[in-house]
Amino acid sequence: MNLEEYFQRIGFRGPHDKADLATLKQIHWHHIMSVCFENFDMHCGGKIIMDLEVIFNKIVHQGRGGWCMENNFLLYWVLREMGYDVTVLGARVFNSSLGDFSPIVGHFINKVVIDGKSYIEDVSFGVSSQMWEPLELVSGVEQVQPPGSFRLMDKGDFWILEKTDRKPEILNPDFANSNLVKRQLNRAIYSFTLTPRNVEEFIEANDYFQTNPTSLFVNKSMCSIQLPTGFRALIGWTYSEVTFQADRGVDVYDMKNVPDEEIETLLRDKFKIHLPKKLKPVNNKYDYTL
Repeated sequence: MNLEEYFQRIGFRGPHDKADLATLKQIHWHHIMSVCFENFDMHCGGKIIMDLEVIFNKIVHQGRGGWCMENNFLLYWVLREMGYDVTVLGARVFNSSLGDFSPIVGHFINKVVIDGKSYIEDVSFGVSSQMWEPLELVSGVEQVQPPGSFRLMDKGDFWILEKTDRKPEILNPDFANSNLVKRQLNRAIYSFTLTPRNVEEFIEANDYFQTNPTSLFVNKSMCSIQLPTGFRALIGWTYSEVTFQADRGVDVYDMKNVPDEEIETLLRDKFKIHLPKKLKPVNNKYDYTL
């Protein structure tokens, strides 16, 4: 494994001799624009493995994406190699069906300290919840980015990441009532503490989310990639292109269903993904929105 191969994979060609905020923002942006958030291995008869060399080979050499325990684990290694002060943290994702945060600390994020200031670094949440640059760890401050307005809230024993979204504008009337479209514009994304975590602490969660029948990732095959104008997503058979139009206060959703025989071509053309085995799309009823 080497940094130059990673930089080539994400298309980053800038200087990287300084572990500063400007460089971190560049790496973050290039990563989310080049590497998909996806869980396809488990829907192709395979398994997602928390091994750094396996992850590096999958994302860098095979041109694949991954979920948080792959993307953010890889980024943790990259930032450490570059000399950043980086710490692994664990988060609990908000489950709207429960009306509370998951009891499982299953979302892998990083904290980076630069010039005495702390930042939350997360390149692997996907869709409209994906931050486009690190968030400074300050409470109650609106941090406006192209996807919307993010806030970190200090609750004493833990922090909450919140987001304010724009109204959805649906182009295809057949999807006007789709459960993939956001209806609540102010929402919590996840909670976390500042307690440092070991990578090994996520192995159990990594297995759980691939095998438990109540897991979101068991019930939905998913892939998303950020674009300079918004993002693309394939959830089961539903393909969406979402365009951010902040000047109008809306996000424009262009959605359609894709037949099985076109899935492979769509993944190649829209996400630059070539799977080793045939994908078996899944989109069971489960509370999840773009």
